[in-house]
Amino acid sequence: MTIDVARARAETPGTESVLHFNNAGAALMPQPVISAIKGHIDLEASIGGYEAAAKTIEAQERTYAAAAELINAKPHEIAVVENATVAWCMAFYGFLQTMQPGDRILTAEAEYASNYIAYLQAAKTRGIEIVMVPSDETGTLSVDALENLIDDRVKLISITHVPTNGGLVNPAAAIGRVAKAAGIPYLLDACQSVGQIPVDVEAIGCDMLSVTGRKYLRGPRGTGFLYMREAMLDRFEPPMLDLHSAQWTAAGEYELREDARRFENWEDYIAGKIGLGVAIDYALSWSMEAIHDRVTHIAEMLRDRLAATPGVTVRDLGREKCGIVTFTVDGITPDQVRAGLAEEAINVTHSTINSTRLDMESRGLDAVVRASVHYYNSESEIDRFMEVLAALRP
Repeated sequence: MTIDVARARAETPGTESVLHFNNAGAALMPQPVISAIKGHIDLEASIGGYEAAAKTIEAQERTYAAAAELINAKPHEIAVVENATVAWCMAFYGFLQTMQPGDRILTAEAEYASNYIAYLQAAKTRGIEIVMVPSDETGTLSVDALENLIDDRVKLISITHVPTNGGLVNPAAAIGRVAKAAGIPYLLDACQSVGQIPVDVEAIGCDMLSVTGRKYLRGPRGTGFLYMREAMLDRFEPPMLDLHSAQWTAAGEYELREDARRFENWEDYIAGKIGLGVAIDYALSWSMEAIHDRVTHIAEMLRDRLAATPGVTVRDLGREKCGIVTFTVDGITPDQVRAGLAEEAINVTHSTINSTRLDMESRGLDAVVRASVHYYNSESEIDRFMEVLAALRP
């Protein structure tokens, strides 16, 4: 398949009012997702929240099946949660209960701040050691260095697939082969990869994977899901439980759910859950391969145009790159670039050292402009983006 860009834009109302290059922040939702969310909110308003939930069980269940289809998992390995942070934390803090002082976590140089802060807390409160796997000459996590760091003290490999501050794609499947050979559990933060890159948990070999709805999946904010490999379910308990994730079986006893929904809690954003399922089905209708090809094409076009512009430096690393394009402009700060573009209804963001401190410090960067494209973005939007950017330069 190839992407029918005209159709994609026609089905994306937001393209009429903004030039949206902030898809790694929150993408523009397509009309089917908008309609699904509004439809359920209207139903809740007319008959009540509990009653609306009872009438839409089939649509809610489709979200689990759609998420499983998207990443080649089984529906009972999926937990639908509030966001990718909750998904990641349920996996990490649950697994942390199995670790002892002196145990090691291996992670990447471009690891996301929220994850690294959790590692630091584990080091502070549990005596866990954090080991950063060096990058190779391209900025990608070095698989050779990873292999050399494997020993009996390593209990978890935890990696961000696509870092927040650049276009590089870490070698998730190669990391998975190392983890599997060593028998070490593997947690993959796929917050910025799922929806723009085909992700197959069997091919990658990860045991746990966290996903958001709002970014490249084009779903609603306040949604996400956790993949928990079936073999991992009985390795540890979730860090928190309620009457949805477990059953109170006797005065002094409880039993966990048998499926990954033990990582959920009872209260649910039903409209969002349904919208997430619709967003996943919408992506699947285009095919992830077609989406990836289109996103990569548009991103490379933007990188090439930026690289050819005097005073602009493209900051993306890695052998494989994705739909996130980062750059700096001489004489103007990234936040000033963001603000100047916003005045012309062009959406980008800026990524600061606070989000990926180790990587940014190693490169001597305080911040970068982050423009993240999607398949509904057009070549003519790149032309307009470059024209407005040129006018901003001092």
